[in-house]
Amino acid sequence: MLWGLSDNIHTKADMHTSISQEQAKVSSGGCSWSLKYEDIISAENLLLAWREFIKGKSKRADVLEFGQYLMKNILELHHELIERTYTHGGYHHFKIADPKPRDIHKASVRDRLLHHALYRQLYTFFDSTFISDSYSCRQWKGTHKAMNRFKSFALKVSKNNTHTCWILKCDIRKFFASIDQEVLMNVLAKYIHNQDTFWLIGQIVKSFHSTATGKGLPLGNLTSQLLVNIYMNEFDQFVKHTLKIKHYIRYADDFVILSTDRNHLIKIVTYMELFLCDKLKLAFNPNKVSIATLASGIDFLGWVHFHDHRVLRTATKRRMLCRIEETKRKEEVVSSYLGMLSHGNAYKLKQKIVSKNLHL
Repeated sequence: MLWGLSDNIHTKADMHTSISQEQAKVSSGGCSWSLKYEDIISAENLLLAWREFIKGKSKRADVLEFGQYLMKNILELHHELIERTYTHGGYHHFKIADPKPRDIHKASVRDRLLHHALYRQLYTFFDSTFISDSYSCRQWKGTHKAMNRFKSFALKVSKNNTHTCWILKCDIRKFFASIDQEVLMNVLAKYIHNQDTFWLIGQIVKSFHSTATGKGLPLGNLTSQLLVNIYMNEFDQFVKHTLKIKHYIRYADDFVILSTDRNHLIKIVTYMELFLCDKLKLAFNPNKVSIATLASGIDFLGWVHFHDHRVLRTATKRRMLCRIEETKRKEEVVSSYLGMLSHGNAYKLKQKIVSKNLHL
């Protein structure tokens, strides 16, 4: 195995057969969706999407330029969508540190407006198909909800800290860059039977490729946030309904499984690896797959979690303090970090920050 874990319980051939048999039981539950294409591309929906899109961006040059002739631009886009002559433009590429280097690909204002129009029509339906313990890029979810769920699961599994709680922690290698576009479109086809809507999504998906044609979704697209959740929902359903895992939490490409049985966690790693490879063309990051006890501290979502408390990861703390200094202790930045620190055991760190920002 890739992770330095021993005790393989079955051969991979045995597991592949088992997965194939079990996977037949997992489907979209018969759900399909036929929202009218006209509702997505309507001038009304495009205008509502514009209002949402410009929040926090209204003074940017490209947004001002598009907004100067807003109705003309929207009606032109609307007409192209009716005639199905619309083609997605290219991307502006730049890098950020978040905290590790990331490649961002930014579409034109026109294309991003369409992303918003599509997203606002698709989100509610697809969100209803997701498991409750998927927390990334979803309304009323987020990192704090995920961490609280982790705490709740830890108490249940450890029976109020009286039993050893083992935690399998994994993440997926080059997540956004590795999404297989053909697999994604096949997944979407299970839900979307309106051919015009399916065509439009395909235009957005195929507008980008990472290191290989037919691979990747751009981090800069709003639609990518929803599409990766649709993609990974296939894995979530497999974990919950085929592997029958109760205590599973996923945030984007990071996930944890809690159990009292270390050998069981070792066993299911290989099942999950096979599913990701065979069904989704993804792979684990071999350096980020681990099984450890809660008592030893579990690094998850920027915090190190223990039985009765959590502390900020050292790298997160360092990055936060640097950011405060870089912004010259800007009030909203400091307030945001103080709010984040309220979700863990960080009293001394909060006092240190407040003592240097007495104006708060």
